[in-house]
Amino acid sequence: MLRKVIMMFVMVGLLSFIYANAVKAAEAEMPKQAEMPKQDDMQKQIDAIKAAIPKFAIPMREVGDRFQDMYSAAKGGNWGLAAYMSKYMNGAMNPARLTKPAEYPAWENFYKNTFDPVNKAIMAQDFKAFDKEYKAVIKNCNECHAGMGYGFVKVHMQKTASDLGIDYSVKSKATDVPK
Repeated sequence: MLRKVIMMFVMVGLLSFIYANAVKAAEAEMPKQAEMPKQDDMQKQIDAIKAAIPKFAIPMREVGDRFQDMYSAAKGGNWGLAAYMSKYMNGAMNPARLTKPAEYPAWENFYKNTFDPVNKAIMAQDFKAFDKEYKAVIKNCNECHAGMGYGFVKVHMQKTASDLGIDYSVKSKATDVPK
């Protein structure tokens, strides 16, 4: 019994020693208030990171390529690829939430409302409806570009897909795209 009590005191002492040294080491690693970055410096760092993130133009290039590839996929009966292109076309614009917060709602409204009939046609796997809605979206894109001062950016249907390394004729369902 005495042996157990002595062993317990030794263990408690050892754990106390380890804890005290761990606390001292952690305190030594923490920067002192004077060493902490100032609010202005931190804001400059945040602004520098935001400046490195793509605004609208770079993600729009991806949007354009995916939009064109979507048509080739639907035409080839690759509805899974068409749905995939739509999903990631929208996702490509996520950086604009941070870098262009005033303009991002226009994209969000476009994708949720104007582009919705295209997505519905993809889910229905109805090429006739898809073709009609896709062409209507092109007209809307050009009107939006002009309204935002980019009338020189005119979307038209390409004769071939943007990415020629994809087989657009693979038969798939729109629901094949993982969530």
